[in-house]
Amino acid sequence: MSASPPLVEVRDLTKIFNVSAPWLNRVVERKPKQFVHAVDGVGFSIERGKTLALVGESGCGKSTVARLLVGLYAPTAGQVLFDGMDIAATLRGPQAAVLRRRMQMIFQDPYASLNPRWTVRDIVAEPLVEHALIRDAAGLSSRVAELLNAVGLAGADMPKFPHQFSGGQRQRISIARALATQPEFLVCDEPTSALDVSVQAQVLNIMKDLQRRQGLTYLFISHNLAVVRHVSDDVGVMYLGRLVERADKATLFSQPRHPYTRMLLDAIPDIGMSGRARTPVQGEVPNPLNPPTGCSFHPRCPHANARCKAERPALLEIQGVKIACHAIEEGRLQPQPRSALRQEPLAAEQL
Repeated sequence: MSASPPLVEVRDLTKIFNVSAPWLNRVVERKPKQFVHAVDGVGFSIERGKTLALVGESGCGKSTVARLLVGLYAPTAGQVLFDGMDIAATLRGPQAAVLRRRMQMIFQDPYASLNPRWTVRDIVAEPLVEHALIRDAAGLSSRVAELLNAVGLAGADMPKFPHQFSGGQRQRISIARALATQPEFLVCDEPTSALDVSVQAQVLNIMKDLQRRQGLTYLFISHNLAVVRHVSDDVGVMYLGRLVERADKATLFSQPRHPYTRMLLDAIPDIGMSGRARTPVQGEVPNPLNPPTGCSFHPRCPHANARCKAERPALLEIQGVKIACHAIEEGRLQPQPRSALRQEPLAAEQL
């Protein structure tokens, strides 16, 4: 247990979106308002210099959590604390600019997150200009060149436009922009999902090296479990807006407990041909407008019973792992040790 308080602490975070049809349509069709619980009571903490990865199928709320953490969305309920400060309250006060300098976000699509009309110099310099960190043109150019060098590009790239770069190079530009204000915390929303496998390794190398040199703290969101295994210290598994398992990386990959976590790991192709049977993820994610009662995973779970269908499990700490599962809590389902996960698209030596 670390003596220092965590840099980021999330407490019972909830975000509800109103997805109702327009008022007149609802009156004519006699339909009620509709709400989606995109994030439903999520809680976790991230220590300084560490990486927490969030994994789960599309639509489970990972990206919404990311946007809540950097203040792009306001929470419906709950708190996000950054270095002891409530983010939502701080962003409404005079310290908003200071807080925004300390946290930045790297977006998923490097083709959409960069302004195509701006040069690389303008893109990377924008945070420096907005926060008035550097005022003279010569100083801006010098700092932008340093940032580009830090991510494996060159100062000579400054007058170029985004369309002159590959996807991996564009994501490096996004990283350079995020590092411009010297933040302590980076939220990475699937930063490598749009990249080729070989380029993924290069970008992840840069991110890990920057973390070692600058002591950065990451929230890393990804679908790729092989990537998660390399970059994370702790892993949280989300399903339909809730955190169902949270453990350190070694424990989660060697002894997955929640049936959903096991299902995700079993679906990975066995590139090493160890003879392990590959089990595709069963069933479909329920409609978030009409989620199941009780445990939201029970329609797809082979271990569900009557309690699972009626009572929503709480996130409890069991044998050092936080898990929300009645079968584990009651002892009906035991951890199953498994062989080390094969790095399907990403070899260990590449990182």
